[in-house]
Amino acid sequence: QVQLVESGGGLVQAGGSLTLSCVSSGSIGNIHTMGWYRRPPGKQRELVAEVTTGGRTNYVDAVKGRFTVSRDNYGNMVYLQMKSLKPEDTAVYYCTGDIRDSGSFDYRRYWGQGTQVTVSS
Repeated sequence: QVQLVESGGGLVQAGGSLTLSCVSSGSIGNIHTMGWYRRPPGKQRELVAEVTTGGRTNYVDAVKGRFTVSRDNYGNMVYLQMKSLKPEDTAVYYCTGDIRDSGSFDYRRYWGQGTQVTVSS
């Protein structure tokens, strides 16, 4: 079964940096878009950044210029480089992937379990 697992979360002071990683595994046939969502405390989940197989990216306005989303050459890992972190970046960050299982013709949205990022002021 397809799985996504995030890592790299933690506690950092405002102005600092963190890099999140997400690895996909299982019976993967193809991966289209991969990306990151986050859910701040007391708020709804929101899209942070996405990257397609062709390298096209999309960012929420709040992180433009500070965050960078990227994939490795195998296309099975996605990263989120976070710089100049602010307290409002504090959230649980979730990895997502639009993935076709090797035994299926259909793409499905898969989610990781989430990793906590806490930015102190």
